[in-house]
Amino acid sequence: MVDRDASVTPDEIRSLIEGDFDGLLGQAYAVKKSLFSNRVALRGLVEFSNMCAKNCFYCGIRRGNEGVARYRMTEGEILDAAAWAEANGYGSVVLQSGELQSEENTAFVERVLDRLHNRFGDSLGVTLSLGEQSRETYSRWRRAGAHRYLLRIETSNPELYAKLHPGDHSWATRRDCLHTLRDLGYIVGTGVMIGLPGQTTLDLANDIRFFMDENIDMVGMGPFIPTPGTPLGSAEGTPDAPRRLELALRMIAATRICLENVNIAAATALQAMDPEGREKGIMAGANVIMPNITPRKYRKSYALYPGKPCTGETTEECRGCISRRIASIGEEVAWGERADPPHFRERTK
Repeated sequence: MVDRDASVTPDEIRSLIEGDFDGLLGQAYAVKKSLFSNRVALRGLVEFSNMCAKNCFYCGIRRGNEGVARYRMTEGEILDAAAWAEANGYGSVVLQSGELQSEENTAFVERVLDRLHNRFGDSLGVTLSLGEQSRETYSRWRRAGAHRYLLRIETSNPELYAKLHPGDHSWATRRDCLHTLRDLGYIVGTGVMIGLPGQTTLDLANDIRFFMDENIDMVGMGPFIPTPGTPLGSAEGTPDAPRRLELALRMIAATRICLENVNIAAATALQAMDPEGREKGIMAGANVIMPNITPRKYRKSYALYPGKPCTGETTEECRGCISRRIASIGEEVAWGERADPPHFRERTK
Protein backbone atom coordinates (compact mmCIF):
# COMPACT_ATOMS: atom_id res chain seq x y z
CA MET A 1 0.00 0.00 0.00
CA VAL A 2 1.28 3.48 -0.87
CA ASP A 3 0.30 6.44 1.29
CA ARG A 4 -0.44 9.37 -1.00
CA ASP A 5 0.63 12.67 0.53
CA ALA A 6 0.90 11.03 3.94
CA SER A 7 1.64 14.37 5.60
CA VAL A 8 -1.90 15.64 4.96
CA THR A 9 -3.90 15.19 8.17
CA PRO A 10 -7.65 14.64 8.55
CA ASP A 11 -7.87 17.98 10.38
CA GLU A 12 -6.31 19.74 7.39
CA ILE A 13 -8.74 17.97 5.05
CA ARG A 14 -11.64 18.96 7.30
CA SER A 15 -10.55 22.60 7.08
CA LEU A 16 -10.53 22.25 3.30
CA ILE A 17 -14.04 20.75 3.27
CA GLU A 18 -15.37 23.46 5.58
CA GLY A 19 -13.72 26.35 3.72
CA ASP A 20 -15.21 28.98 1.43
CA PHE A 21 -17.63 27.13 -0.84
CA ASP A 22 -17.04 29.02 -4.08
CA GLY A 23 -13.29 29.09 -3.57
CA LEU A 24 -13.19 25.36 -2.85
CA LEU A 25 -15.16 24.45 -5.97
CA GLY A 26 -13.17 26.85 -8.11
CA GLN A 27 -9.88 25.35 -6.97
CA ALA A 28 -11.14 21.82 -7.58
CA TYR A 29 -12.43 22.61 -11.06
CA ALA A 30 -9.07 24.15 -11.95
CA VAL A 31 -7.36 20.88 -10.93
CA LYS A 32 -9.89 18.86 -12.92
CA LYS A 33 -9.41 21.02 -16.00
CA SER A 34 -5.62 20.85 -15.79
CA LEU A 35 -5.73 17.04 -15.78
CA PHE A 36 -8.76 16.20 -17.94
CA SER A 37 -9.31 19.43 -19.89
CA ASN A 38 -13.01 20.16 -20.39
CA ARG A 39 -13.82 16.55 -21.19
CA VAL A 40 -16.25 14.26 -19.38
CA ALA A 41 -16.13 10.47 -19.70
CA LEU A 42 -19.30 8.39 -19.93
CA ARG A 43 -20.00 5.01 -18.34
CA GLY A 44 -23.17 3.32 -19.59
CA LEU A 45 -24.82 1.91 -16.45
CA VAL A 46 -26.51 -1.49 -16.75
CA GLU A 47 -28.42 -2.37 -13.56
CA PHE A 48 -28.84 -5.98 -14.55
CA SER A 49 -30.34 -7.39 -11.36
CA ASN A 50 -31.93 -6.15 -8.13
CA MET A 51 -31.62 -9.48 -6.34
CA CYS A 52 -29.58 -8.98 -3.16
CA ALA A 53 -28.56 -11.09 -0.19
CA LYS A 54 -27.62 -8.07 1.90
CA ASN A 55 -29.97 -6.23 4.25
CA CYS A 56 -28.36 -2.80 4.55
CA PHE A 57 -30.51 -0.42 6.59
CA TYR A 58 -30.59 2.36 3.98
CA CYS A 59 -31.11 0.52 0.68
CA GLY A 60 -34.32 0.22 -1.31
CA ILE A 61 -33.42 -3.21 -2.75
CA ARG A 62 -32.33 -4.72 0.59
CA ARG A 63 -33.23 -8.37 1.07
CA GLY A 64 -35.91 -7.54 3.62
CA ASN A 65 -37.86 -5.25 1.29
CA GLU A 66 -40.64 -7.56 0.15
CA GLY A 67 -42.28 -4.88 -1.99
CA VAL A 68 -39.56 -5.02 -4.65
CA ALA A 69 -40.32 -6.81 -7.93
CA ARG A 70 -37.12 -8.83 -8.35
CA TYR A 71 -35.55 -9.29 -11.77
CA ARG A 72 -32.39 -10.30 -13.57
CA MET A 73 -31.69 -9.41 -17.16
CA THR A 74 -30.71 -12.22 -19.52
CA GLU A 75 -27.18 -12.56 -20.87
CA GLY A 76 -28.50 -11.46 -24.24
CA GLU A 77 -30.12 -8.34 -22.82
CA ILE A 78 -26.89 -7.34 -21.11
CA LEU A 79 -24.92 -7.91 -24.32
CA ASP A 80 -27.44 -5.86 -26.29
CA ALA A 81 -27.13 -2.97 -23.83
CA ALA A 82 -23.33 -3.07 -24.05
CA ALA A 83 -23.48 -3.21 -27.85
CA TRP A 84 -25.74 -0.15 -27.86
CA ALA A 85 -23.26 1.65 -25.61
CA GLU A 86 -20.32 0.84 -27.84
CA ALA A 87 -22.17 1.82 -31.02
CA ASN A 88 -23.22 5.14 -29.48
CA GLY A 89 -19.80 6.28 -28.35
CA TYR A 90 -19.81 5.18 -24.72
CA GLY A 91 -16.27 3.99 -24.12
CA SER A 92 -17.20 1.99 -21.03
CA VAL A 93 -20.06 0.20 -19.30
CA VAL A 94 -20.77 -0.49 -15.64
CA LEU A 95 -22.47 -3.76 -14.75
CA GLN A 96 -24.21 -3.28 -11.41
CA SER A 97 -26.48 -5.49 -9.33
CA GLY A 98 -27.46 -6.39 -5.83
CA GLU A 99 -24.95 -8.48 -3.94
CA LEU A 100 -25.04 -12.27 -4.28
CA GLN A 101 -22.39 -14.81 -3.37
CA SER A 102 -23.12 -18.05 -5.19
CA GLU A 103 -21.54 -20.21 -7.87
CA GLU A 104 -24.59 -19.68 -10.06
CA ASN A 105 -24.20 -15.89 -9.90
CA THR A 106 -20.43 -16.03 -10.31
CA ALA A 107 -20.74 -18.22 -13.39
CA PHE A 108 -23.49 -16.04 -14.87
CA VAL A 109 -21.34 -12.91 -14.63
CA GLU A 110 -18.32 -14.83 -15.91
CA ARG A 111 -20.24 -15.90 -19.03
CA VAL A 112 -21.37 -12.34 -19.66
CA LEU A 113 -17.80 -11.07 -19.34
CA ASP A 114 -16.50 -13.78 -21.68
CA ARG A 115 -19.07 -12.79 -24.30
CA LEU A 116 -18.28 -9.09 -23.90
CA HIS A 117 -14.55 -9.72 -24.24
CA ASN A 118 -15.00 -11.95 -27.28
CA ARG A 119 -17.06 -9.24 -28.96
CA PHE A 120 -15.24 -6.06 -27.96
CA GLY A 121 -11.84 -7.10 -26.66
CA ASP A 122 -10.39 -4.39 -24.43
CA SER A 123 -11.81 -1.53 -26.49
CA LEU A 124 -14.91 -1.30 -24.29
CA GLY A 125 -14.10 -0.69 -20.64
CA VAL A 126 -16.03 -2.92 -18.24
CA THR A 127 -16.59 -1.95 -14.61
CA LEU A 128 -18.25 -4.30 -12.15
CA SER A 129 -20.14 -3.16 -9.06
CA LEU A 130 -21.34 -6.40 -7.50
CA GLY A 131 -20.37 -6.12 -3.86
CA GLU A 132 -18.23 -8.29 -1.61
CA GLN A 133 -17.00 -11.53 -3.16
CA SER A 134 -14.30 -14.12 -2.55
CA ARG A 135 -10.81 -13.74 -4.01
CA GLU A 136 -11.55 -16.65 -6.34
CA THR A 137 -14.66 -14.94 -7.70
CA TYR A 138 -12.89 -11.63 -8.24
CA SER A 139 -10.07 -13.50 -9.95
CA ARG A 140 -12.44 -15.36 -12.29
CA TRP A 141 -14.17 -12.13 -13.30
CA ARG A 142 -10.84 -10.39 -13.87
CA ARG A 143 -9.61 -13.21 -16.10
CA ALA A 144 -12.91 -13.13 -18.00
CA GLY A 145 -12.35 -9.50 -18.98
CA ALA A 146 -13.47 -7.09 -16.24
CA HIS A 147 -11.22 -4.02 -16.04
CA ARG A 148 -12.51 -2.06 -13.07
CA TYR A 149 -14.38 -2.71 -9.84
CA LEU A 150 -16.36 -0.26 -7.74
CA LEU A 151 -16.97 -1.27 -4.11
CA ARG A 152 -18.16 1.60 -1.95
CA ILE A 153 -16.95 1.46 1.63
CA GLU A 154 -19.95 3.75 2.49
CA THR A 155 -18.00 5.23 5.42
CA SER A 156 -14.44 4.87 6.67
CA ASN A 157 -15.72 4.95 10.26
CA PRO A 158 -16.33 1.34 11.39
CA GLU A 159 -18.65 2.47 14.20
CA LEU A 160 -20.82 4.46 11.81
CA TYR A 161 -20.72 1.56 9.35
CA ALA A 162 -22.12 -0.72 12.06
CA LYS A 163 -25.11 1.63 12.47
CA LEU A 164 -25.91 1.27 8.75
CA HIS A 165 -25.79 -2.52 8.56
CA PRO A 166 -26.95 -5.66 10.40
CA GLY A 167 -24.52 -7.46 12.67
CA ASP A 168 -23.49 -9.96 10.01
CA HIS A 169 -21.96 -7.19 7.87
CA SER A 170 -18.27 -6.42 8.39
CA TRP A 171 -16.45 -3.17 7.63
CA ALA A 172 -13.10 -4.99 7.77
CA THR A 173 -14.27 -7.54 5.20
CA ARG A 174 -15.29 -4.76 2.85
CA ARG A 175 -11.94 -3.00 3.23
CA ASP A 176 -10.10 -6.29 2.68
CA CYS A 177 -12.01 -6.79 -0.56
CA LEU A 178 -10.52 -3.52 -1.82
CA HIS A 179 -7.05 -4.90 -1.07
CA THR A 180 -7.85 -8.11 -2.96
CA LEU A 181 -9.14 -6.21 -5.98
CA ARG A 182 -5.96 -4.14 -6.13
CA ASP A 183 -3.79 -7.25 -5.80
CA LEU A 184 -5.63 -8.85 -8.74
CA GLY A 185 -4.93 -5.92 -11.05
CA TYR A 186 -8.29 -4.20 -11.12
CA ILE A 187 -8.67 -0.46 -11.47
CA VAL A 188 -10.17 0.02 -8.00
CA GLY A 189 -12.97 2.36 -7.00
CA THR A 190 -14.74 3.08 -3.76
CA GLY A 191 -16.87 5.81 -2.24
CA VAL A 192 -19.07 6.94 0.61
CA MET A 193 -22.50 8.30 1.44
CA ILE A 194 -22.55 11.93 2.50
CA GLY A 195 -24.91 13.44 5.07
CA LEU A 196 -25.60 10.32 7.10
CA PRO A 197 -27.22 10.60 10.53
CA GLY A 198 -24.46 11.17 13.06
CA GLN A 199 -21.77 11.79 10.42
CA THR A 200 -19.36 14.67 11.06
CA THR A 201 -17.13 16.65 8.72
CA LEU A 202 -14.19 14.93 10.44
CA ASP A 203 -15.70 11.61 9.36
CA LEU A 204 -15.81 12.95 5.80
CA ALA A 205 -12.21 14.14 6.07
CA ASN A 206 -11.22 10.67 7.26
CA ASP A 207 -13.05 9.25 4.25
CA ILE A 208 -10.78 11.23 1.92
CA ARG A 209 -7.74 10.20 3.96
CA PHE A 210 -8.95 6.59 3.52
CA PHE A 211 -9.10 7.05 -0.27
CA MET A 212 -5.53 8.35 -0.18
CA ASP A 213 -4.18 5.62 2.10
CA GLU A 214 -5.84 2.87 0.06
CA ASN A 215 -4.41 4.29 -3.18
CA ILE A 216 -7.84 4.39 -4.81
CA ASP A 217 -8.14 4.96 -8.58
CA MET A 218 -11.83 5.91 -8.83
CA VAL A 219 -14.30 7.54 -6.45
CA GLY A 220 -18.09 7.33 -6.64
CA MET A 221 -20.02 9.04 -3.86
CA GLY A 222 -23.19 10.98 -3.38
CA PRO A 223 -25.62 12.42 -0.86
CA PHE A 224 -27.54 10.11 1.45
CA ILE A 225 -31.23 9.98 0.47
CA PRO A 226 -33.50 8.35 3.08
CA THR A 227 -35.63 5.57 1.58
CA PRO A 228 -39.11 4.98 3.03
CA GLY A 229 -39.65 1.45 4.25
CA THR A 230 -36.06 0.98 5.35
CA PRO A 231 -34.75 1.20 8.93
CA LEU A 232 -33.11 4.56 8.12
CA GLY A 233 -36.07 5.79 6.10
CA SER A 234 -37.42 8.15 8.76
CA ALA A 235 -34.50 10.55 8.10
CA GLU A 236 -34.23 11.17 11.85
CA GLY A 237 -30.96 12.98 12.54
CA THR A 238 -30.26 13.52 8.83
CA PRO A 239 -29.14 16.98 7.65
CA ASP A 240 -31.69 18.71 5.42
CA ALA A 241 -31.49 18.20 1.66
CA PRO A 242 -29.71 21.47 0.78
CA ARG A 243 -27.03 20.75 3.37
CA ARG A 244 -26.51 17.19 2.10
CA LEU A 245 -26.19 18.44 -1.47
CA GLU A 246 -23.70 21.09 -0.43
CA LEU A 247 -21.68 18.56 1.55
CA ALA A 248 -21.61 16.21 -1.44
CA LEU A 249 -20.24 18.97 -3.69
CA ARG A 250 -17.71 19.92 -1.03
CA MET A 251 -16.58 16.29 -0.83
CA ILE A 252 -16.18 16.00 -4.60
CA ALA A 253 -14.11 19.18 -4.62
CA ALA A 254 -11.92 18.24 -1.66
CA THR A 255 -11.35 14.76 -3.08
CA ARG A 256 -10.26 16.22 -6.41
CA ILE A 257 -7.81 18.55 -4.68
CA CYS A 258 -6.38 15.83 -2.45
CA LEU A 259 -6.27 12.92 -4.92
CA GLU A 260 -5.87 14.91 -8.15
CA ASN A 261 -5.63 12.32 -10.98
CA VAL A 262 -8.34 9.83 -10.00
CA ASN A 263 -11.65 9.47 -11.82
CA ILE A 264 -14.54 10.98 -9.85
CA ALA A 265 -18.16 10.37 -10.83
CA ALA A 266 -20.93 12.94 -10.59
CA ALA A 267 -23.48 10.56 -9.06
CA THR A 268 -27.08 10.30 -10.23
CA ALA A 269 -28.14 10.98 -6.62
CA LEU A 270 -26.96 14.57 -7.10
CA GLN A 271 -29.61 15.02 -9.78
CA ALA A 272 -32.23 13.43 -7.52
CA MET A 273 -31.67 16.36 -5.15
CA ASP A 274 -31.17 19.12 -7.73
CA PRO A 275 -32.20 19.14 -11.42
CA GLU A 276 -28.70 20.38 -12.24
CA GLY A 277 -26.94 18.25 -9.63
CA ARG A 278 -24.71 16.30 -11.97
CA GLU A 279 -23.61 19.45 -13.80
CA LYS A 280 -22.76 20.98 -10.42
CA GLY A 281 -20.77 17.83 -9.64
CA ILE A 282 -18.68 18.33 -12.79
CA MET A 283 -18.08 21.97 -11.90
CA ALA A 284 -16.95 20.78 -8.44
CA GLY A 285 -14.26 18.58 -10.00
CA ALA A 286 -15.91 15.34 -11.16
CA ASN A 287 -14.98 14.03 -14.63
CA VAL A 288 -17.30 11.01 -15.11
CA ILE A 289 -21.05 10.64 -15.60
CA MET A 290 -22.88 7.31 -15.70
CA PRO A 291 -26.00 7.53 -17.89
CA ASN A 292 -28.47 4.71 -17.30
CA ILE A 293 -28.70 2.30 -20.27
CA THR A 294 -30.72 -0.37 -18.46
CA PRO A 295 -33.81 -1.36 -20.49
CA ARG A 296 -36.59 0.96 -19.41
CA LYS A 297 -38.89 -1.87 -18.27
CA TYR A 298 -36.47 -2.69 -15.43
CA ARG A 299 -35.41 0.74 -14.22
CA LYS A 300 -38.17 1.45 -11.69
CA SER A 301 -37.41 -1.86 -9.97
CA TYR A 302 -33.84 -0.78 -9.24
CA ALA A 303 -34.97 1.83 -6.73
CA LEU A 304 -32.06 2.29 -4.34
CA TYR A 305 -33.59 5.57 -3.14
CA PRO A 306 -36.71 7.65 -3.91
CA GLY A 307 -36.76 10.23 -6.68
CA LYS A 308 -34.15 8.48 -8.79
CA PRO A 309 -34.03 10.37 -12.11
CA CYS A 310 -34.13 9.00 -15.67
CA THR A 311 -36.28 5.96 -14.88
CA GLY A 312 -38.74 6.80 -17.66
CA GLU A 313 -36.33 7.80 -20.42
CA THR A 314 -35.16 5.64 -23.29
CA THR A 315 -31.41 5.14 -23.70
CA GLU A 316 -31.54 7.35 -26.79
CA GLU A 317 -33.28 10.15 -24.91
CA CYS A 318 -30.80 9.83 -22.07
CA ARG A 319 -27.83 10.06 -24.45
CA GLY A 320 -29.11 13.26 -25.99
CA CYS A 321 -29.97 14.76 -22.62
CA ILE A 322 -26.54 14.03 -21.15
CA SER A 323 -24.77 15.49 -24.18
CA ARG A 324 -26.80 18.71 -23.95
CA ARG A 325 -26.32 18.99 -20.21
CA ILE A 326 -22.55 18.62 -20.49
CA ALA A 327 -22.37 21.15 -23.33
CA SER A 328 -24.43 23.62 -21.30
CA ILE A 329 -21.57 24.03 -18.79
CA GLY A 330 -18.85 24.36 -21.42
CA GLU A 331 -17.69 20.75 -21.22
CA GLU A 332 -17.68 18.07 -23.93
CA VAL A 333 -18.14 14.31 -23.96
CA ALA A 334 -15.07 12.13 -24.47
CA TRP A 335 -16.91 9.98 -27.02
CA GLY A 336 -15.57 6.49 -27.61
CA GLU A 337 -12.87 6.64 -24.93
CA ARG A 338 -12.35 4.12 -22.13
CA ALA A 339 -10.89 6.99 -20.10
CA ASP A 340 -9.04 4.92 -17.50
CA PRO A 341 -7.90 7.06 -14.56
CA PRO A 342 -4.37 8.45 -14.89
CA HIS A 343 -3.76 7.41 -11.30
CA PHE A 344 -4.01 3.72 -12.24
CA ARG A 345 -1.34 4.15 -14.90
CA GLU A 346 0.82 6.00 -12.40
CA ARG A 347 0.63 3.37 -9.66
CA THR A 348 1.17 0.42 -12.01
CA LYS A 349 3.97 1.74 -14.24
